[in-house]
Amino acid sequence: MRFITDAFDRFFKQESSSSVLLLGVTIITLLFVNLGFYDIYYDLLHQKLTFGVADFVLSKSFILWINDGLMAIFFFVIGLEVKREILIGELSDLRKASLPVIAACGGMLFPVLIYFSLNKQQEALHGWAIPMATDIAFSLGILQLLGKRVPYGLKIFLTAFAIVDDLGAILVIALFYSSSIQWSLILIALGIFVVLLALSHWKLYSKYLFFLAGIIIWILFLKSGIHATLAGVLIAFAIPLRKMIKLDHFQENVQEALDTFKTASGNNRPRFILTNEQIGAVSTIESLSERVQSPLQELENKLHSWVAFVIMPIFAFANAGVLINAASFSNISLSLIIAASLVFGNTAGIGLFCWLAIKFRLSSLPENTHFRQLAAVGIIGGVGFTMSLFVTNLAFAEQALIDASKIGILLGSLTAGIIGYYILKLTLKQEMQTQVSDIGN
Repeated sequence: MRFITDAFDRFFKQESSSSVLLLGVTIITLLFVNLGFYDIYYDLLHQKLTFGVADFVLSKSFILWINDGLMAIFFFVIGLEVKREILIGELSDLRKASLPVIAACGGMLFPVLIYFSLNKQQEALHGWAIPMATDIAFSLGILQLLGKRVPYGLKIFLTAFAIVDDLGAILVIALFYSSSIQWSLILIALGIFVVLLALSHWKLYSKYLFFLAGIIIWILFLKSGIHATLAGVLIAFAIPLRKMIKLDHFQENVQEALDTFKTASGNNRPRFILTNEQIGAVSTIESLSERVQSPLQELENKLHSWVAFVIMPIFAFANAGVLINAASFSNISLSLIIAASLVFGNTAGIGLFCWLAIKFRLSSLPENTHFRQLAAVGIIGGVGFTMSLFVTNLAFAEQALIDASKIGILLGSLTAGIIGYYILKLTLKQEMQTQVSDIGN
């Protein structure tokens, strides 16, 4: 249990610290673009980068390499998180999983309903999924600002809810934001995926083989019409969670290797030179160390920092650069609709669905939490930065609609974050005062 809570605390701190970096990159990008450097910014993002071997050539602009390529790694890590949560985490038990799953359903449904009900522009209707997903980095970062006063159960609820929310957004992208699908390429990719699943089941995992197969699946998705980033999720579900060697065998074999290392020292050799037996013992320990780690856990831990501190800031730089001028506000109604959908949709959807789930005893409140705190987290769920920007690029081709959507995302996320922070801070303060009063009585 201590291992699980320590791992979650490390994850939580990393997510919250990356949110500060994301916010900084977003602000710097907006300033850079609006202080006279928009042409430089635009030309940089639309520079062509070409990779090819023999007759096979991939040529895309810089922004597409980011959104189709780097973001596939982002989706891969999301896939690893979803699989872990389903198998051994908060989503593995129906009773524990029910509340964040139900909350995520409300947090996806209501923003869409508000978007459709307010939107009268036919050309903008395709962006209905923009306000659906919660940004896990920013939302956890807001909780981190409140420190240890936030109940642990509330942190777990928000994390599980945001992961389910992301999974819903992934399904929406696959079903509604893919076009001109070449099913022959999809079938080939799925065939490779089935082979990876079989290898994983038979404990024949090799990170090099899975990496090569992942690249092939990504290319097939890229050429098929289904968004290439979804390949990352598919590959993640093929990564095995189980260790390749049992812990007791690991300890025994490592001890044998250490004994060999100790007894195999050469009397006539300098101390900094190892004997062949010692080199063999070190290699054995390295091999055993790789096999005792869960491949899924190892990849998630190694890639999480890269995603949080490199890929997401690059994505923010490439997608947050909105030129704010008179033309940007020509479609201000779309911006306000998206902002309202993010704030009011998530607030109403998450709060109402949580209340219904608890009232009808489908779920129970997280430990040491009150419904008011869940309602405040529902407002924070309106922070939809990363996935909302991503869906915007899929939904619209017209730059005016893209810019208006991005303004709405920034406005709505900022509003939801500020209001949610202060309401949660107030509820936590009231709870603390109640506890002090009870102690006094």
